[in-house]
Amino acid sequence: MKTQRTKIGSNRLAGPSRRKILGAAAAGAAAMAASPFWFNIARAAAETIKIGFPVPLTGPYGAEAKQQAACAQIAVDEFNAAGGFNGRMAELLVRDSKLNAGEAATRTLELIEKDKVDCVVGSLSAAVQLAVNNVTKTRKVLYVSISQSDQITAMPDYSRYTFHEALNPHMTAGAVARYVLPKFGKKVVFLTPDYAFGHELVNGYQAVGKELGLQMLDNVLAPIGATDFSTFFPRIQSLHPEVLIVNNFGRDQLNTLKQVASFGLNKQMHIAVSVLLYGQRLAGGPEIFEGVVGGSNYYWRLEDKVSSAKHFNAAYRKRNNGAEPSDYGAYGYAGTYAVLSGIKKAGGTDTEKLIAALEENRYDPYKGTEYFRKCDHQAVQSVLILEAKPKAKMSNQYDVFDIVEIDPADEKNLRSCAEEGHV
Repeated sequence: MKTQRTKIGSNRLAGPSRRKILGAAAAGAAAMAASPFWFNIARAAAETIKIGFPVPLTGPYGAEAKQQAACAQIAVDEFNAAGGFNGRMAELLVRDSKLNAGEAATRTLELIEKDKVDCVVGSLSAAVQLAVNNVTKTRKVLYVSISQSDQITAMPDYSRYTFHEALNPHMTAGAVARYVLPKFGKKVVFLTPDYAFGHELVNGYQAVGKELGLQMLDNVLAPIGATDFSTFFPRIQSLHPEVLIVNNFGRDQLNTLKQVASFGLNKQMHIAVSVLLYGQRLAGGPEIFEGVVGGSNYYWRLEDKVSSAKHFNAAYRKRNNGAEPSDYGAYGYAGTYAVLSGIKKAGGTDTEKLIAALEENRYDPYKGTEYFRKCDHQAVQSVLILEAKPKAKMSNQYDVFDIVEIDPADEKNLRSCAEEGHV
């Protein structure tokens, strides 16, 4: 009987055939792709990172809010152009809060429950941002606020989900007081909007002013959205202040300074504005603002010294026919930048990991290194003191301020953690 031999190289080997092996491999790959574990990894790579952005696009702060949204979009576009995070792209979902706390809370709730955002950035107005914060902390969604407030970082409003990118009134008032009082005089009248932002500014001046010899002659309260501020001028003039410090914002600020110039108050006393707004200066013109000093988080001429400012300005100019970004626009960019850089550091959008990453992150979005103080999540950063230029000294239509002083980033310029109720 002949013995059957298998030739070397023959495909008739013991075990499964090549076709069966390939078939099994394909089936296994399909099974893996269909399994929850692998499906979730694939889905995560494709999921959009959603950032809710409620701001008052309509109302007296609308010009600043539109700048915030436009500059936040730059941060998103830069993140996406760099590949996003592991292929995940970001999306900015802008909603109009209408400068109303109830509207802001409703829009924020919709962003969380309907749009399923990963986090929230935005708001403008001390009171309105507290309404947004109340929704986000209740829903355990991370929120980065980009409007001035002392209260949002203090108990009981603060939560571990709350981060505050903007300057706060205590920081701003302190920087302005340290420049204005020794230079222009200590006898001061405040013209203050009658809501949280205005009251917090005055509290800041009083706290810092104790060491500087501040003499507060009066604090004149005006309703937000007022159009006629001249009715307050006789009272102010009768007190003979050395300095009038204007604490209002947006269109209210412009209307105030128009009337101050029209009635000649700027010839009788020095005029300071706590938050001196680039956008309102462009709208008002050089004559109305000439010689006015005030505080700011940003002015585009920082690019002469700070590389991140130069980068931010270039990105904005490219989209806006060579125009320069505003101070509150810079907040929109910085708040969104902080979140997106935090996502990269955290390795994803998990809220707990993102909180930990932001607490440790040092980032430089537009004016030098910042970081969030761990006890209250306030961004420690510099404060600029600006002086409005006369027309004769302007090199172009956007060259409206001189940076006359910079308060460096320093925790000593903040209220202490204990003062804010943190233990």
